Amino acid sequence: MQFAGVHHVSLNVTNAAECTIFYIEVVGMTLRNDRPDFPFDGAWLQAGEQQVHLLEVADFVPPNGQHFALQVADLDAAKADLESKGVKVSNPSQLGEICRQAFFHDPTGNLIEINQPL
Repeated sequence: MQFAGVHHVSLNVTNAAECTIFYIEVVGMTLRNDRPDFPFDGAWLQAGEQQVHLLEVADFVPPNGQHFALQVADLDAAKADLESKGVKVSNPSQLGEICRQAFFHDPTGNLIEINQPL
């Protein structure tokens, strides 16, 4: 079996409506309109060629360190954009000759990396 790539990542969130607005208005994802009528709140979002699915879980507490990364062409510009929208972003760090990265949290506390490959 060969994998073609990552289709989507599902994230538990404590408030799907609040997080949907955050991922659209702050992060820049777009809302998909093809989500089935599940018996729980959530949203399907488009992030480049991949999707992020939000699933509302009222008592969810994000595990330490677990995260996903969004690739950006310019880490400093992405950081400045997020900060202009009130998001606290960590100082960038560089991993050798691999990438530069910084981190922020969504309203639930899920950790998100912005990653600029070198």
